Amino acid sequence: MRNMVLSLIRFGKIRTTDPKAKELRRFADRVVTLGKQGDLAARRRAFAFLQSHTAVKKLFDEIAPRFKERNGGYTRIIKWGHRRGDAALLSIIEFTGNEESAPAKKPKKRATRRDADAGASQQRAAAAG
Repeated sequence: MRNMVLSLIRFGKIRTTDPKAKELRRFADRVVTLGKQGDLAARRRAFAFLQSHTAVKKLFDEIAPRFKERNGGYTRIIKWGHRRGDAALLSIIEFTGNEESAPAKKPKKRATRRDADAGASQQRAAAAG
């Protein structure tokens, strides 16, 4: 679990099996709670678990301040589908508050039969003459 929490802190989101994601949520929420405390003892406890100075720094400086007003529920699990080899249920676990504002997609214009026939006749005319 330590490596998965470390990957979640580094990348913000990881894809894993559903049972592992549910178990990972427990550890990740505890580490974020340590980050919210912000004192030296909490930083040392987080380092004892993560064993990475860069991850602890990112946890205390970037991730934990985002959840200052939130009491729990720091992660979200999204069902992803089934793995091809063994049909295991996959999930994506990520920190909440990562809503990226993606531009809305325009619906594609569907080609009608008349448009397709007109384009084909123009190509035939260009090829013939």
